[in-house]
Amino acid sequence: MASQQSLASTLPTNLPATFMKEITNDFSAKRVIGHSVFGTVYEGALADGRMIAVKKLVENTLAAPGKAFDTEVTNLMAIKHENIVQLVGYCHEAQKKVIQHNGRYVIVEITESCLCYEYLPNRSLDGHIYGENSSINWDTRFEIIKGICQGLDFLHSHKELDGSLVHMNLVPNSIWLDDNWVPKLADFGLSRLFGQEQTRMYTVNVKGQNGYMAPEYLYRGEISTMSDIYSLGMIIIEITIREKNCAVSDPQDKAARKFVDIVHQNWRTDEQIIYKYPSLDSNGLQQVKACIEIGLKCVEADRRKRPSIVDIVDRLNGKRVPIFDQDSPFQHA
Repeated sequence: MASQQSLASTLPTNLPATFMKEITNDFSAKRVIGHSVFGTVYEGALADGRMIAVKKLVENTLAAPGKAFDTEVTNLMAIKHENIVQLVGYCHEAQKKVIQHNGRYVIVEITESCLCYEYLPNRSLDGHIYGENSSINWDTRFEIIKGICQGLDFLHSHKELDGSLVHMNLVPNSIWLDDNWVPKLADFGLSRLFGQEQTRMYTVNVKGQNGYMAPEYLYRGEISTMSDIYSLGMIIIEITIREKNCAVSDPQDKAARKFVDIVHQNWRTDEQIIYKYPSLDSNGLQQVKACIEIGLKCVEADRRKRPSIVDIVDRLNGKRVPIFDQDSPFQHA
């Protein structure tokens, strides 16, 4: 963290667009290291040789920039946690450009928006967790799961912001890994800040990645900390069973439920788990069972049946948590 604080101190808070283009070689395709629903992440090379991750947000041609971008930056700057990516600078600069519109050339004001993060060499989680030949062993997977949960626990009880920060875009490509495989939550473009007395809000502008959106958010626009818990459950299951949850050919809700049904069928007994993880010791077996149990409970269609992040962290640490005793997938195994 010290090196990242040093990096932040060497950069101006509001970086010029020309600087962002310079360090990314004019946002070269060769510098792309990731994508999200909000934009593209580039590898940036600073003059002293250090690397930085630059997320270029989708251009906004309806300029009139309000407080939304500043609020997001302020929230991210306030967050300091081992499992949350560190924002070290940003660019938010209006520029006039000539574009073609309805057969005519017009001058519009376009806001160039970029976020600069600490550089994480192992990039996003989705590049490492799928397939039987993945190089990440179970011990590392379990530590990644615990780290993700610790980061989310911090957001949901974020005292610095006097409330809860709901991420709203918790998916494998919004979780990045440092050189020691420590996971860091990133991509806060949809995040919502809740006051201490607030538990839910609604939106008509539903956005997210197929397979990870909670049903109450997908169908009713309902947002709460339980929206994140649903997404977390899908990620925990994916990391544990090494498979991606959403088939492209199906509507996202049907594909996700089909995926959950398969997990219920194929990961019920010790024998099924050991067949898929033949080198597990007894401690590892209990960890896999706990992760399957947690993941399936998190993706309950009824948000009231899902555990809180505090329950999840306690269960991962080996504590008995009553909510997981209800309808455990292993109770009849």
